[in-house]
Amino acid sequence: AQLKESGGGSVPAGGSLRVSCAAPEFFSRTRCMAWFRQTSGKEREGLASITTLGTPTYADSVKGRFTISKSDDKTTLYLQMNDLKPEDTAIYYCAANLGGCYGLDPDQFPDWGQGTQVTVSS
Repeated sequence: AQLKESGGGSVPAGGSLRVSCAAPEFFSRTRCMAWFRQTSGKEREGLASITTLGTPTYADSVKGRFTISKSDDKTTLYLQMNDLKPEDTAIYYCAANLGGCYGLDPDQFPDWGQGTQVTVSS
């Protein structure tokens, strides 16, 4: 089973971007999926998670700007990012946890995608 991100790219500050994570084999058996990001030299930062029932949780740093969602056929995870800032520049990862959503600690997520680069220019 794999998690595969896509949709990264370069946008100007104030712009929007949606990244996707194809994970058809995970949705049927995973209680929590989430988005993280990481920049060079920094720890991986949790951004948002969503439960099987669709309940989202957001980090304060992205609350009101980012939206996590799932496709209707429950094969793809999305992260809609609006009002992007240069400090949002990072590699964005999706992750899965069979056990449930218990915060945004990356250590709770055993399954990860390879990441997709998002660059926001000032």
